Amino acid sequence: MYLCTMSLSAQIRNIIKQLPNGKTFGYDDLRIPKESYTSAAKALERLQKEDLIKKVSKGVFYKPEKTVFGALEPDYNELLRPYLFENGKRIAYETGTTLYNRLGLTTQMAFRTKIASRGKRINIDRKVLKADAVKSYAEVNDSNYGILGILDAFKDIKRIPDSSVGQAIVRLSIILNELNPKQIESLVKYALVYPPRVRAMVGAVLQNNGYQGKGLESLKDSLNPLTIIQLDLKDSELPTKNNWYIE
Repeated sequence: MYLCTMSLSAQIRNIIKQLPNGKTFGYDDLRIPKESYTSAAKALERLQKEDLIKKVSKGVFYKPEKTVFGALEPDYNELLRPYLFENGKRIAYETGTTLYNRLGLTTQMAFRTKIASRGKRINIDRKVLKADAVKSYAEVNDSNYGILGILDAFKDIKRIPDSSVGQAIVRLSIILNELNPKQIESLVKYALVYPPRVRAMVGAVLQNNGYQGKGLESLKDSLNPLTIIQLDLKDSELPTKNNWYIE
């Protein structure tokens, strides 16, 4: 047992030496089997006492960058990263005002962000990290979280701070115009699990952008022609809006 513990401790120390300063890591990153977590916890505790690593939260650590002003904490994205992944796979993404700021939809910053995940509620209240959990409309993975974030912006278009619906549509039109064919296919696929107003806006924007793929048919067929979507949009802001039951 002593030799096994020493071997595990040496393994952990070696992996951590190769990590860049400021990068957060957990047990998964150290490739530790669950049956060895107890021994690993003791090894990590020793490394903390040696000031080689610091603890962020339960099961999450980082190797600090040391300066004349003291040890630096990881940046915001690194602190957030462990909450967005589980067993090495993405399960969540940032949404709300924080995301909409990055997308160029608003200049405002949020004091609290939102974390969207399908099967897990992720609430954070730790120093600079403050987040509220929201449920995503689909299972989150590395290939779709960006598309889900864009669809969230369509969903929240009336609630984006410091932006009118017309201004948001203009910006979202530019974003959609920059997507490649595969991304547009993914956009249409996931739009179908969002509320009707999202499907209608996505369809209208794609059509206005000149998109002529089969995805437009599936979006149009998913809508009830008797349901009018009230957005107070001008024809000049979205010329195709009447084709999609939008006013």
